[in-house]
Amino acid sequence: MDLTAQLRASLLAQSFPPPSTPFLTSLLTTRSPPPPLPSLLATAKARLLACDLTSSTSIDRAMLAALPASSSTTTNTTNNPSAASAKEVRIPRDVHVQVLDVENLSASRWEQVEELEAVARGERTRGRQVVRVTADDDDDNSNGVVDGTAASQTQTQTTAMAQARTANAGGGGAAPPAVAAGPNATHRLVLQDHQGNRIYAVELRRVDRIAVGKTNIGEKMVLRAGTVISRGSVLLTPETCTILGGKVEAWHEAWIQGRLARLKEAVGGDRPR
Repeated sequence: MDLTAQLRASLLAQSFPPPSTPFLTSLLTTRSPPPPLPSLLATAKARLLACDLTSSTSIDRAMLAALPASSSTTTNTTNNPSAASAKEVRIPRDVHVQVLDVENLSASRWEQVEELEAVARGERTRGRQVVRVTADDDDDNSNGVVDGTAASQTQTQTTAMAQARTANAGGGGAAPPAVAAGPNATHRLVLQDHQGNRIYAVELRRVDRIAVGKTNIGEKMVLRAGTVISRGSVLLTPETCTILGGKVEAWHEAWIQGRLARLKEAVGGDRPR
């Protein structure tokens, strides 16, 4: 088996989007002799996870399955209310999708503002600590793609930050920390297939890798054959979806800024003081 075939077989075996032949050829011809297979595989994974499923030439879109058109649940194709309200439709084949939006339905709007502001600062909460993470560290932890030459860097700030904020506010109580998704949290996502069809997805049971600050915009997922679409929404469980990781950087930054603005506008005068 030649190197191109080995690369393709390895990627498909791990449920990655099918790579195009020109993409694989370009990886093999950039250096002579080509890098070892593990290095090529890591590079291919990183590029596939960072691409746009709807337009990238790195992917063989002819091999990808689309969301079922008969369900009419997608937002940019048909608009058949009777079909969209169908009680249950099952996906016949594995479908690769990318995340366009994520929302914690269990959190109030103000809690979501706090959560997104913490994400924008590169912070997460761990117990009573605020942990600042670098972008590289966040990508490696979320995507499962490890760069052997990159070292993760974290800086930990203690609760003195929160205490100082309380003192500066005149003892009126600490501002709510970024909300970590609990075991009973429910998230709603907007997913897009390679044809540009969009659909809502809701956790039927908790999926650990889905959370605001953990799920990136542009992140790739596989909806497994048999996944249920009920009344216009995909029902997510750990068994029916595989999260591959990835991020489209420009989308992610625009999403954070846009969502923050929308949430702050919605909170308005109800903003805690």
